[in-house]
Amino acid sequence: MKNWGQETGKAAWDRLPGLLTVILFASIIFTGVALGAANYEAPSEKRASEVLPPNLRSGPHFRVQDRVAADGYMLRFTVTSDYGTFPVTGEYGLRKLIKEIQAIAALKKTSKGEAFVEGVRGKAQETVEFGANLVANPGETLASVPVGVAKLFDNLGTGLRKPSEPRRDTVAAQLLNVSDAKRKIAYDLGVDVYSSNRVLQNELDSLSKAQALGSLGVSAAIPYGGGTLVGISKMSQTAGEVNRLLRDESPSGLRNVNERKLQAMGVDQSLIERFLNHTQLSPRHKTVIVASLERLSGARGRDAFINFALQADDEDSANFMQNMAEILAAYQQTVSPIQEITAPGIILARAANGTVLIPFPLDYGVWTVRAERVVKNTLAGYKTPSGNPARFELWVTGTVSPLASRQLEAQGIKVVENVDRRIGLMD
Repeated sequence: MKNWGQETGKAAWDRLPGLLTVILFASIIFTGVALGAANYEAPSEKRASEVLPPNLRSGPHFRVQDRVAADGYMLRFTVTSDYGTFPVTGEYGLRKLIKEIQAIAALKKTSKGEAFVEGVRGKAQETVEFGANLVANPGETLASVPVGVAKLFDNLGTGLRKPSEPRRDTVAAQLLNVSDAKRKIAYDLGVDVYSSNRVLQNELDSLSKAQALGSLGVSAAIPYGGGTLVGISKMSQTAGEVNRLLRDESPSGLRNVNERKLQAMGVDQSLIERFLNHTQLSPRHKTVIVASLERLSGARGRDAFINFALQADDEDSANFMQNMAEILAAYQQTVSPIQEITAPGIILARAANGTVLIPFPLDYGVWTVRAERVVKNTLAGYKTPSGNPARFELWVTGTVSPLASRQLEAQGIKVVENVDRRIGLMD
């Protein structure tokens, strides 16, 4: 894992990962090497004991290494666990990983239980025969499938006609109800079924195949008691709806839902296709983004956000896009309706109360030469429709340094910290 803050300015700049203008803006505002002036600062390594509460530093099956790399806007943790060592970016990613580690423990405990072994035996042969018949005589076999499963095949048809969704299960897995079982298990455990965590995916695959092959009841099989799992915070109405959608719909089904919603927002069809085909945004990322934008009823420029999200080129940047959309929806619901979204290098959202919101998911931001330059040259030039200077609010999921806070305030930008505690991001 690179510690960008310890490199020279040019080297760090040249080797910054994707995200294009997002990371460009991040590095401009919150990274860079100070030039020796007292009014600027440089990123420095942190300690987990300084930046994390005790429950995120260690717990059942995991421990966060104390040395934490800082690049000026995100923290980069290394987590050792009973199931391997995981590098993870940001507190948001850390919370998600910890929940996954506890889920892995629960799944492994289930796979060793007597109920698991006995439950698989009952219908294994019956399911194998179904699979053989499907290959030999697909028409007759499918005709015997209950009517309630018709929706599955409609979604499968969508998946065959259009480009494959990222992390979509095979047709065979969907036909044998493995995918359905996997989504339900992930929902019950409160984890992302589309996570890139291969250890979690292997355990989910194992249990979902056994559940689909046999008569094992998922809810009864997984040991929830005894504080095994990380507690799931109270979800917002939107989060609850999205999680149920992720449980009940296949990736192709989610694609259909998201396409209809984007069309209703007036997003151009070619942009919709580019967004839905974007492989670095998982079906979950896309669904959360679309659901969040849907909450911005009447807002102009939602297509600007969709176009902006296409810059995601890895899971970290995809999380960034999702979190930004969630912040916009939270502002709409709790502060003031969003009227217009623009993306002149970063997302700016003008609200009915006259504020221009800058949604920016970061862990810890510092003040640099570049930060001063971009604030004066870019944000200060933004004008409201009336022509008056805008009143900015920078909503960050973490915190900024005292110097950064003072300098931003001096430029007319109010900093609102720890907004994730207020809005409850979907981790």
